[in-house]
Amino acid sequence: MNPRLFCSLLLLACFAFTACPTTNPKKDAKKPATTAEGPTMPDQSGAVDFQAFLGRLRLAVQAHDVNAVAAMMTVDFGYRLTPVGSGPGVFQYWDENNIWPELTAVLAEKFVPKGDYMVAPPQFADPTAQYDGYRAGIRRVNGSWKFAYFVNGQ
Repeated sequence: MNPRLFCSLLLLACFAFTACPTTNPKKDAKKPATTAEGPTMPDQSGAVDFQAFLGRLRLAVQAHDVNAVAAMMTVDFGYRLTPVGSGPGVFQYWDENNIWPELTAVLAEKFVPKGDYMVAPPQFADPTAQYDGYRAGIRRVNGSWKFAYFVNGQ
């Protein structure tokens, strides 16, 4: 075969293949919508950093180490739905209402994703269960896990 003809065909083939898109831009532009009910974060319950955080939190709660627990909380930690309670005052509220045993029990449950949080107990994440008891929420804040809320739904 003529080397000029071979080079010309090779260049033509290379040019043709590089001009073709490798993906369909219309297909890539259509992403499934997420709903408020479905998890927006993947299940992190088996992640090493989540398990380490949860282990430290469980130990601190069992020991009633308010300094350690406070260091693991978000600034706007939610501790009461009605009337709304968040931020300072959580430990006084837990002491006055003997909430520590409930907190220990809920933290012992399996955590599952719900929205931007990992929550326990799992029934709280199931919309068909209509769970209204105590629930805990943990979420990432600036790359670190933080204890965001512990409230009673009643």
